[in-house]
Amino acid sequence: MKASQAAFATATFAFFSLVAPVAWAQGHSEHVMVGPKDLTWADVPSLPAGAKIAVIEGPMNEAKPFTVRLKFPANYKIPAHSHPAIEHVTVISGTFNMGTGDKLDPKQTKALSAGSVAIVQPKINHFGWTKRETIVQLHGVGPWGVTYVNPSDDPRKK
Repeated sequence: MKASQAAFATATFAFFSLVAPVAWAQGHSEHVMVGPKDLTWADVPSLPAGAKIAVIEGPMNEAKPFTVRLKFPANYKIPAHSHPAIEHVTVISGTFNMGTGDKLDPKQTKALSAGSVAIVQPKINHFGWTKRETIVQLHGVGPWGVTYVNPSDDPRKK
């Protein structure tokens, strides 16, 4: 009985000595923990002036998962636009007013307070606005893009 217990203990030790470090290393290289103070904010060329972006996971231009935070100032407006992939939006702070359609219409929006989630399907025209500073988290799978309904609304073309 002692011999079989010793053999089992040796086999278990060998397994975890060889396999566990590989599994831990694989998971550890992908593990990310980010606090609000760790974020680096930058301008967003594809949105009207005033918006800031902090990339948590990316890149957004490749067929890989991405996670970003977007910070919008008070009284900010995002004209009607669409994306080539599904958009998951979680409101972190403030209130993000969001609606669907071909033109920004504040009367046709839903107020999404902190903790709210919106999921927008690909190529659906939508828009948003804020009354006060608002931070949202956006995640999805790239490649990502922004196509404005009215090309003259695209800040990259100005």
